[in-house]
Amino acid sequence: MAVLAVVLLVVAAGGAFWLLRGQDDPAPLAAPSDSPVASEPSADVAEPAPSGAAPESSADPRFAKVGQCVRNDGAAGGKPKLLISGCVAKSYEVLSRVDGATSGERDAEAKCSKVEGYTNWYFFDSELDTLDFVLCLKQR
Repeated sequence: MAVLAVVLLVVAAGGAFWLLRGQDDPAPLAAPSDSPVASEPSADVAEPAPSGAAPESSADPRFAKVGQCVRNDGAAGGKPKLLISGCVAKSYEVLSRVDGATSGERDAEAKCSKVEGYTNWYFFDSELDTLDFVLCLKQR
């Protein structure tokens, strides 16, 4: 009976973890309506050495700080997959980070419209509002 209880507990915890991981909904990297979203750098383009701060413990954009840079490793036209990277050509510098609940694209655009020099924005919206954030970005 105790073994069955432990197995059920492990299955329930694994199911809860899987369900919560599936609820995170990273939002698209978007540009203001008057400028296009940048394409990814090609492999044959020479890029300068990184000049920005390196990620502290993870390349996950949830840990991105103002002054760091991110790159989009997502498929062109698909969901973005931002990763903290060096500040090289065609990366995006984080100009501002707004933590807290976000309601989506319009909210992200409104928050970034107050940031001078931004070219793109990215938002992360999850079931848990305390994990939400908006990044106001400038393409390099």
